[in-house]
Amino acid sequence: MIIYVSALFAVVLMPAVTRITQLNIRGYRPSRPIAIVLLIGAVAVVLAFFFTTGLPPVLRDLRSFSDELPQRIPDIVAKLKRVPFADRFGVDAIAQRAIGAFDTTAGYLFTSLPLWLSHLFDILTATFLCVYFMLEGEYAYRFFLSLFPATQRHRLNNTFKQAERKVSKWLVGQGTLMLILGVTSTIVFGLLHVRYFVLLGFLMGLFNIIPIAGGVITIVIAALVAALDSWTKMTGVLIFYLIYVNLENAVLIPRIMRSSVNLMGLTVLVALLLGTALAGIVGALVSVPTAALITVFLEEYAVQKD
Repeated sequence: MIIYVSALFAVVLMPAVTRITQLNIRGYRPSRPIAIVLLIGAVAVVLAFFFTTGLPPVLRDLRSFSDELPQRIPDIVAKLKRVPFADRFGVDAIAQRAIGAFDTTAGYLFTSLPLWLSHLFDILTATFLCVYFMLEGEYAYRFFLSLFPATQRHRLNNTFKQAERKVSKWLVGQGTLMLILGVTSTIVFGLLHVRYFVLLGFLMGLFNIIPIAGGVITIVIAALVAALDSWTKMTGVLIFYLIYVNLENAVLIPRIMRSSVNLMGLTVLVALLLGTALAGIVGALVSVPTAALITVFLEEYAVQKD
């Protein structure tokens, strides 16, 4: 798993390394090792900024939300009971189940954090392997192609190159969409004075990797949190999301994702479920790129085109 993850990240990062080596700084072009060092330094700065500046407010909001939710549930139930026919849906039972589910999820996040940190050696190993793949991956790739008959190498090489381009572009495009939604959600929720707006904005961006379903789940959570204070805030949250969805579908997706591999929402969801079941968090990280890679090969070798 570590070898596969390292190779996959090396494939994704190689276009960035190539672009750095093409820079012309007063006649100086960085070599590949220098480009890799610069890229790793940039990634380290981004991660350090996230863990020191971005993550603490999210964890703080999560802790406050988990502590306050059981006390706020009666208010939510009282408001929901005012809705016509709400009693028929068993609001009280649903509320109790929601409390139990949230407590379980929040407890898992806090108690499993030390477990994630215990895999630091695996992370370092994967990082070093990724660097070696970027340095010497071409030699291993040519050796891999030499294992196939000469008549098949050209087609296989073109398929791998196409998969590399499309997977990299999909990851960059999807990451851009997640970042845009996360930042805009945080800003708008903050302007609306919605409680835990940092946590909600983070969840909006994170779950945007799941088409349709991820956005629906997070906007429902955000709307419910806003409803704790007033129906006006909830209305503002819903109006923001409706405007954003239309802008994303009409402007952002056609421009950002037009050259990437087209993955159906069902494919992304199934890939995430399978990856998480097979290898936990690591499996979830590589599941969607793996699905995109498989999709390219299926289109080339399995799909019968008329």
